[in-house]
Amino acid sequence: MANLEKRRVGRTDLHVTSLGLGTATMGGSRVALTNDERVKLVDAAWNGGVRYVDTAPFYGVGAAERATGDALRDKPRNEWVLSTKVGRLLRPRNAGGGATDGRLAPLPFEVEYDYSYDGIMRSVEDSYQRLGLAKIDILFVHDIGVYQHGAEANAAHMKVLRESGYRALEEMKRSGVISAFGLGVNEKEVLIEVLGWGEWDAFLLAGRYTLLEQGPLDDLLPMCVARGTSIVVGGPLNSGILAGRDTWNYTAAPADVVARVNSIRAVCDAHKVPLPAAALQFPLAHPAVAAIIPGPRSAAEFEENLKLLAMKIPSAMWAELRDRQLLHPEAPTPS
Repeated sequence: MANLEKRRVGRTDLHVTSLGLGTATMGGSRVALTNDERVKLVDAAWNGGVRYVDTAPFYGVGAAERATGDALRDKPRNEWVLSTKVGRLLRPRNAGGGATDGRLAPLPFEVEYDYSYDGIMRSVEDSYQRLGLAKIDILFVHDIGVYQHGAEANAAHMKVLRESGYRALEEMKRSGVISAFGLGVNEKEVLIEVLGWGEWDAFLLAGRYTLLEQGPLDDLLPMCVARGTSIVVGGPLNSGILAGRDTWNYTAAPADVVARVNSIRAVCDAHKVPLPAAALQFPLAHPAVAAIIPGPRSAAEFEENLKLLAMKIPSAMWAELRDRQLLHPEAPTPS
């Protein structure tokens, strides 16, 4: 078992292991897994020292939450931290065929967006049933923003969240139902927006603060440090492009992204460092980052990530990446 560092979530009393387990892939976003395989993946992470698991109703339309609960139910409750998400309700899919959004759907449900007070409360109750657990530690409002909904529809969703759903989050934290809340999204802009009107413990930001992309250093991350809001980095391998695959942002990587990754890889190779090792370790150097949550596709892939995270990386490699303008000039790097 690895001795993983624990980091505080915002200004709360929660502490998460710096390496967590993301379950989007486990829910069937890229490969089909049986429930036994999903449970074994959570067990492998536990045996590797991970004590933070992130899931969501959307992942496998219920399948990831079910497997997460099955795996955690017999673990000591005071040892693990669980986050799940709100903003989508699952409705029975009565028509034949698979999910209408083209994703793998292990269970027969479709999603309905609902960021209202009632929708968020209903989502939490439904998650309790799928998880078979009595406590959820962190709630993330899932996939709100222009990236997901477009400008017009998102304005309507954001109005509902601000005027209605946010009150549900505040009430649940105040009463001890949850210990922390935030947003879980793929864009920094919506996080900057909500910092203007709410108090947030943590944001789960997928794919935007990585070895490949460091735009949040210019605005979001300094704001989070000042406000005491933690960042959980989802997708530290940028959907696979930093792990040797050809996908970025959940689709085929464009030529300019491939070229930049190849340049980063060349520097890593020159220092005999596997590219995914550098990618996994890089985000953890920033003081706002509480954890990274890669989404391994199997127990074996998790164990490989654990080895890569422990690998020693020479400071000269980070310096060369900066010299070649492949890192933001203000990006903290692992020591």
